[in-house]
Order: sequence, then structure tokens, then C-alpha cells
Amino acid sequence: MKAVLLKEKSSVSVDNVRRPRPGSGDVLVKMRACGLCGSDLEKISGAYGMSSIRLGHEPAGEISYVGEEVDGFSPGDRVFVHHHVACYSCSYCLHGDYTMCGMYQKSNIDPCGLSEEFLVPRWNVSRGGLIRLPNSVTFEEASLIEPLACCVRGIRKCEIQKGDDIAILGAGPAGLMHVSLAKIFGAGHIIVLDRNQFRLDFAKKYAKVETLNISTLKQSTKKLREITDQRGVDIAILATGSDRALAQSIEITKRGGRILLFGVPPTGSELQLDVCHLYRNEISLIPSYGASEIETNQAVKLLRHKRIEVRSLITHRFNINNAAEAIERASKATNAMKVIVTCD
Repeated sequence: MKAVLLKEKSSVSVDNVRRPRPGSGDVLVKMRACGLCGSDLEKISGAYGMSSIRLGHEPAGEISYVGEEVDGFSPGDRVFVHHHVACYSCSYCLHGDYTMCGMYQKSNIDPCGLSEEFLVPRWNVSRGGLIRLPNSVTFEEASLIEPLACCVRGIRKCEIQKGDDIAILGAGPAGLMHVSLAKIFGAGHIIVLDRNQFRLDFAKKYAKVETLNISTLKQSTKKLREITDQRGVDIAILATGSDRALAQSIEITKRGGRILLFGVPPTGSELQLDVCHLYRNEISLIPSYGASEIETNQAVKLLRHKRIEVRSLITHRFNINNAAEAIERASKATNAMKVIVTCD
């Protein structure tokens, strides 16, 4: 079978690999659709700030084999698979910090989500990492469950109050999913900032929100303050790992406001901060990494009940044989939003 593997920095290949051999508690899934995430692109470029180097963590597909000790699933079932699954019993998990669990990063699918078929281990299966898809959710929509779940976790940590003004820095798929969630939570003004004009135009059409091009930093900051009566926004969401975006978010966030660090910063990122400014103005920096099965199931419900529309975020689809082209398209992002890889 074919799998997309990271060979070295900036190099991937579609290789023929051995089909995984499942144990009695494992499940095999035939991949139908898998999204390309910004973290996948960072892994390829060598800038990813976390430990995993496997590509593809947004897969949906059909079960092809079920181990004899697995209950509740059968071959042919349509499923979404969560690659990282916490233990739900350690000190971190008991405090609700599921993504800090020591097993969260260690658990994964084999060989990766960007493969024709992959193994879901007993650990993931037994702890809710295999989720049956509602009939109303397509495989393509399901490939956005994982990033949507991450957005759900992040935006809940922001503690949005009705009427809060929100700036979202980064007009990619995650940024626009944050827009949709912010609307559900009753946000006031929602302003999307980016330097990619294609994505800003897409955001205006998709989400019907105000947009600002941060290529002209002083002008965009001035305009944002005008929109918020000079106060600044209540919440700034960094849907990008850019350190420059973090610096700007501090400028545009009001006293007592909150900044969500959502996008994965490149490894080794450093930023000189006026800590006194943060202290004096009581600006909170809130990191949010990953999602648990709690948010994953919430994301499935949002899609099932049509609370959020995600399919139109997908602008490009590539067969797994053309994965390298898919990665190049997603990396350039000059005319792309969500890029997914499929298997027929």
C-alpha cells in the first residue's frame, strides 16, 4: 500500500509500505480523506515545534478490519480517527489538561494518516479515538473534525462573553473556523487579519466579516482601534505561529484582554516582550495545543447539526499519488485554503 513519508527536511515521498498487521484490539481503516494541516507543512520544512514527525492527523475513512476483542465497530463503518489519545486517569487528565498527558504524544496511528490504510491501536480504540460518523457528515467534512475540535478547545479557553470584540490573526482554515465558533458564542465585532489577500477575500465571502491586511501594519492597527472605539479587542486569537502576529496582538488587545496562542510557533521562536506592559494592563496569554475526545465529539455534533459549514473551506483535492503536489499547493497558499488528500 502507499503512504506519504517524511524523508528529510523539505522532502516527502509516496512509498509502497507493508500493510500494518493488526492485533486483537486494533482496527484497520481505509483512508478516504485526510486534510493537510499547517503543522504537517512545518514538519516538512523542519520548523515544527513539537516531537511528532508523522504526516497526516486528520483522516477519515472506512473500517477494513476489526480485531476480535474490539466491540461496537464492524468492517464498512465510516469513522473519524483521532491520532493522539490521552489516558484520562493521570494527574494531568484529572485536572482537565488532557493534551499534557504523557501518553497523548506517544499514541498515534500507523504508519500515518496520509496512507491508503492505517492501523488504529488498541489504546486509541479503547479510549474513544475511533468515532463513527453520522450519515450526514461526508468524508471530506470529516477531514476537518480534528482542526475544528482544536478550535473548540481553544475558543472555550478564551471564555468569550456575548458582545466581545475579537481579532483573529490568520485567515486560514483554522482562523475561519474560529470565526464560525465566535459567532456561535455571540461575539460582537469579528475582525480577521492576514497579509494574504486571497485568504482575506475568501474570509470576507465565506464568513462575512471585516478584514484587514496587516502588510500595512500601522494602518491596520489604527483601523482596528477605530472599529473598537479605541479600546482594542477583548480577545485576540493567533491562528498562526508567526511571532510578528503575536507582537501585533499585544498592541491591539485591550486592558484586561486575552490572547489565545493557537497556531504552532516554529521551533526556536523567540520574541522580546515588554512584560511590564502585559502586567500593567493585565493581558492574559493563553496557549491551546491540540484537542481531546471531548472536543472531538463536540466537533462531530457541530457538523451533524449543521451549526458550522466547513466543506466550502476545501479548495483543492489531490489523490494520494499526487501528495507532493498537494503539499506544494498548501505551502504556497497563494490561491488555496484547505487542501485534502484522498484515496479512491
